[in-house]
Amino acid sequence: MSLTYEICIDSVAGAIAAERAGAHRVELCAALFDGGLTPSLGTVRAALAAVSSIRVHVIIRPRGGDFIFDEHEIAAMEHDTALAREAGAHGVVIGALTPDGEIDRPVTERLIAAAGGLPVTFHRAFDMAADPYAALETLIELGVDRVLTSGQDVSVLEGAPLIAELVRRAGDRIVVMPGGGITARNAARVVAATGAREIHFAALSEEASPAVHRNPYPFMGGELRRPEYQRLVTTSGGISSVIAAAGR
Repeated sequence: MSLTYEICIDSVAGAIAAERAGAHRVELCAALFDGGLTPSLGTVRAALAAVSSIRVHVIIRPRGGDFIFDEHEIAAMEHDTALAREAGAHGVVIGALTPDGEIDRPVTERLIAAAGGLPVTFHRAFDMAADPYAALETLIELGVDRVLTSGQDVSVLEGAPLIAELVRRAGDRIVVMPGGGITARNAARVVAATGAREIHFAALSEEASPAVHRNPYPFMGGELRRPEYQRLVTTSGGISSVIAAAGR
C-alpha cells in the first residue's frame, strides 16, 4: 500500500519544496516554534497560487499553549476557517479540548460547519486528550477525516504502540496519521510499527539570513531566543530523504 506524505510547512517556499519532492499534501502554518499557528490569509493565497499538484491544508489555531479556547478565540477560528475555505484551501486542521481533556464537541462542530465540507484534520491537541480511545470515537462521530498524533508521547517512536492500536480501532472510519519526530532514520520503522497509511513530518534545515548589516543587540522575541540571522527552511532534499526511507 502506498503512503500519503504530509509536510508541515511555514512558508510558500515550503509548499513549493514539498511539491517538487513529490509530497501529497502540506499543512500550512505560521510559528512552527509554537507548534503551528494560523497563517495569514495572504500566505494562504500565495501558497495556493504557487503550487498546482499538491493539496494545501491550513491550520486554524489562534495561539500557542493549551487547546482550551474562549468565545473570542472560537469566533476568530470560525472566521479563519471560513476565510481559508473561501481562499481555496483544500482542507483545514483544527483542535479544541475541554478543561477535562475531552474533545470539545460544540467548538469542533462549529469549526466543521465553517469548513463547509472541506476535509478536516484534528491536530495534536489529540495528544493532550485524557482518554485517546474515547477521543478517537468522538472524532469519528463528529465526521472528522483524520487525526494527527504522536501517540501521546514525546515522539512517534515512543508512541508507536498507542498509534498502532488507534489505527486498528479506527479501521476505515478515520485516518490516524503519525506525526512528531519522523525522520529519514526512523520513517520505515514508524510505518512498520504502526500500520499507518499517512505520515506527517517537517523537513527543516538551517539557512543563514541574507542580511549583510547585522545589529547584534536587539532581539525580536522573548527570553527564549532564536538567532535573529538564521532561518529554518523546508527543503526538497529533506522531504525526499524521508519519502525514500519510508520506501513506499
